Amino acid sequence: MPLVTSTELFQQAYKNKYAIGAFNVNNMEIIQGIVEAAKEEQSPLILQVSAGARKYASPIYLRKLVEAAVEDSNLPIVLHLDHGESFEICKQCIDDGFTSVMIDASHHPFEENIAITKKVVDYAHSKGVVVEAELGRLAGIEDDVNVSEKDAIYTNPEQAAEFVEKTGVDSLAIAIGTSHGAYKFKGEPSLDFERLQEIAKLLPNFPLVLHGASTVLPEFVDLCNQYGGNIPGAQGVPEHMIKKATQFGVCKVNIDTDLRLAMTAAVRRELQADPKNFDPRKYLAPARTAIKEMVQHKIANVLGSSNTLNK
Repeated sequence: MPLVTSTELFQQAYKNKYAIGAFNVNNMEIIQGIVEAAKEEQSPLILQVSAGARKYASPIYLRKLVEAAVEDSNLPIVLHLDHGESFEICKQCIDDGFTSVMIDASHHPFEENIAITKKVVDYAHSKGVVVEAELGRLAGIEDDVNVSEKDAIYTNPEQAAEFVEKTGVDSLAIAIGTSHGAYKFKGEPSLDFERLQEIAKLLPNFPLVLHGASTVLPEFVDLCNQYGGNIPGAQGVPEHMIKKATQFGVCKVNIDTDLRLAMTAAVRRELQADPKNFDPRKYLAPARTAIKEMVQHKIANVLGSSNTLNK
């Protein structure tokens, strides 16, 4: 099976009210853990590459690793560019074989965001590639994306409908209270579900995307801190809120921080348990297992995409 686009996957997700996990990848072990989980759960996957991942591992290495995962698993996998910052970056990834790209022009004024997104959409669609865009701005830090709380803007529902109509974009990342990084809420977590429902009402049968949707699972934060880490006060989006969002048109949920925490917690534990260990295979293998188990939990208990390949 070759790499796929998200079009049919989102149609099924929207119809059956579940979401597909979009997991950020940086190396072989992360990809293997995610794909092993999805294979056991019989779930489709979106594997996405951020600006930081491109700098760290190079797009060609990541693309070849994802292609190997497709060949090994026979799963429908989308290779997605996360937060493409310009038309040129999106075009390069399209030409390199990505099947989905995100153009993030959300920091530009509304009309300029439309113009940039439309340019990407026109090129991508001519190559059979789908496009995600963003309207509104999420607070937080993720690789090269750094938005302060005062600059965060929730998505305007009427603008969302206009934006989709004028750009022809295939999915839309919205801002309803999630944020990037491990420190998503200072107080009680909350998402603007009223805003989400209004957007879904104005965009029927249209796939919406939640960025910054890691839960920042307490067990991994505690493990990191137990074995020498210093991650005080980390807090993510409660899983019941993610599940609720899938009932209102959210078909793609981005998860990165939870992967980082699971992997780091396992590595810290292994190295402290055996200070003589200098074999990367002996601490990266448990880290890969931790990622697999965490992703299985997300697919089965949060996203709801288990056993959806034959439906």
